[in-house]
Amino acid sequence: MRGFSLAIAISGISFFLSTIWGEPFIKLLTRFNIGKLIKEDQPATHRKKEDTPTMGGFMFLVPITLLTVILNAVSLFGSKLIGSSILVPLAALWAFAIIGAIDDWEGIRGSRRGLGMTARTKFILQVIAAFVLAYVMKDVLLVPHLFWPAADQALNFGWGYLPIAMIIIVGMANAVNFTDGIDGLASIISMTMFGIYGIIALMQGQVYLGRFCFCVVGALAGFLWFNCNPARIFMGDVGSQSLGASLAVVALMTGRWLFLPLIAIIPVAELLSVIIQVTYFKITKGRRVFKRTPIHHHFEEIYWTESQIVIRFWIIELVGAMLGLSLTFIR
Repeated sequence: MRGFSLAIAISGISFFLSTIWGEPFIKLLTRFNIGKLIKEDQPATHRKKEDTPTMGGFMFLVPITLLTVILNAVSLFGSKLIGSSILVPLAALWAFAIIGAIDDWEGIRGSRRGLGMTARTKFILQVIAAFVLAYVMKDVLLVPHLFWPAADQALNFGWGYLPIAMIIIVGMANAVNFTDGIDGLASIISMTMFGIYGIIALMQGQVYLGRFCFCVVGALAGFLWFNCNPARIFMGDVGSQSLGASLAVVALMTGRWLFLPLIAIIPVAELLSVIIQVTYFKITKGRRVFKRTPIHHHFEEIYWTESQIVIRFWIIELVGAMLGLSLTFIR
């Protein structure tokens, strides 16, 4: 695959950048008392995590942004390392990071301390950001709308592409957000998803997009160094929402999002568990399908340890992602 070696090198650089500034960043968050507040509806075992530094998504957002900007600056002088197209997933990363940061801050120091932004406000902001991103991909980048596995030409949905893209972006932002509830889970799952889409991008010649994906993988590996159980830092909504939205944009830019539900099988399952629980609760007036949602909390309630959940969920994610990758290019 063209560009694979440089993609791996960029991944390594982003890992070291994320790891090197991780320790001082944690100390900075601790100094300003930016700590996690545990909600009443979370498992009792999470009480010990109270005040753990949160909003840690900036730990990997900064290295990703620095590398992207630097490599694009280099390209202006004639060295084509990374193309301008990856500025769109980078924009998605920061647009949803800002939404997530507001949500995190509201929950820590704002008027809705312990709760965060209202679901309605968050959803409206997500939809607005998703609309702008979808429009740019459709009418500026002219991305392929959808590649059917056995077809050489992409399908064209016309203006119908906008609502489809918006649903995928908002859906994935919330799916990864729901996945972020156990030490290391969202980090390792996101590394796997971006790694798979990095391979997909490289396989179809989108080397710049592939390198961006591996840059994210490396930065997340550095973050996971501090986020694994017992976590010294949480990514917060600033990290989880930005990762989900950016992954969705990457998938849409490749035109290979048909099997995204398989490649993102764990986040999709987390999102569906919440939808099923809420819907069933309302219909039955108080009955539940799961002991607690998102679904990783259900397994905590039946006495799986956090390490067991992370490893077993990651195994399922890896199998689903590999299956999704194989089906993407099946003939």
